[in-house]
Amino acid sequence: MLRYNFTRIFKAKAIERPYTYLCKAGFSENFSSKVKNNLVNRLNLDLLERLCECFGCTPNDLMEWVPDKGSPLKPDHPLNELRRNEKILDLTAAINSLPLSKLEKIEKLISDE
Repeated sequence: MLRYNFTRIFKAKAIERPYTYLCKAGFSENFSSKVKNNLVNRLNLDLLERLCECFGCTPNDLMEWVPDKGSPLKPDHPLNELRRNEKILDLTAAINSLPLSKLEKIEKLISDE
């Protein structure tokens, strides 16, 4: 099943108050509430594009695929790229817990990219 996972992007972007963030970005209160609570089932392309611009991401970053039981896909199927590993959600917490010397190494790695 394909679904949106906005919680993942909020954690990855360190957005602590998604509702406020989205309202300040110009989204309606109703839509902001639905996104914050992962209650969005459909998005028109205009809203999808605005969200991607706001978060600096692609539509694939906002979606995840959870395979239905009993209908596995081949390992090389493109939908497998949308499977999410929950470990990525803890990246911000892991970085925040590192000592300064390690953060400097990470900063260097990022700047080299």
